[in-house]
Amino acid sequence: MTLALEPAWLNASLPTEPAIDAVLAPSSAMPPRDPQSRDSAGAAARNAAFLRGVLVHRLLQSLPDVPPERRASVAQQFLLRAGRDLIAEHDALVAEIIRLLDDARFKPLFAPGSRAEVPIVGRLTVAGRSQIVSGQIDRLVVTPDAVLIGDYKTDRPAPQRSADVPLGYLRQLALYRALLTRIYPGRSVRAALIWTDVPNLMELSEDALEREIALLTCL
Repeated sequence: MTLALEPAWLNASLPTEPAIDAVLAPSSAMPPRDPQSRDSAGAAARNAAFLRGVLVHRLLQSLPDVPPERRASVAQQFLLRAGRDLIAEHDALVAEIIRLLDDARFKPLFAPGSRAEVPIVGRLTVAGRSQIVSGQIDRLVVTPDAVLIGDYKTDRPAPQRSADVPLGYLRQLALYRALLTRIYPGRSVRAALIWTDVPNLMELSEDALEREIALLTCL
């Protein structure tokens, strides 16, 4: 039975919802790990490593804005508040971070005009389809001629050779570099891993990053 006042939309087909683009996070572009290897590492060690990474990232984000003569004391105060579970490592962590900030090779990443925790969003063709790529760059410097990406890694021990860099890290920086090349056409875009355990800045070659982005976009 049809009602006389039945609205026209009652029997109309619903419109098709537009497809939502998948978002690819560069930091998640890591091959899955063997669950067995994760279990064998031990929960306590994983938790300590996670906390150490959080603390180091926060200090490297904030200390460049602190006068050099005050950095050690500010770092110690922060660790006493936020990192009491790692109190035995405080002195070593502070020394590690201060050495990194004082290293001449790192100066551009922490100089005035550099930026920390920079969000980046763009679109790339990955695996034959257009995808939104969204991430956050730990440290970024943009000059009239070049762009430098710095990404902190707290692996212990840190790799000594670029050939030993985990594939996920290489993919992460390849995606960042691909986006920034589009944002800043005509400028060289360099990408480096900052191993806080050494400390050491390891620049990844343009060839290696180009090969990885080519593999990602044709998988």
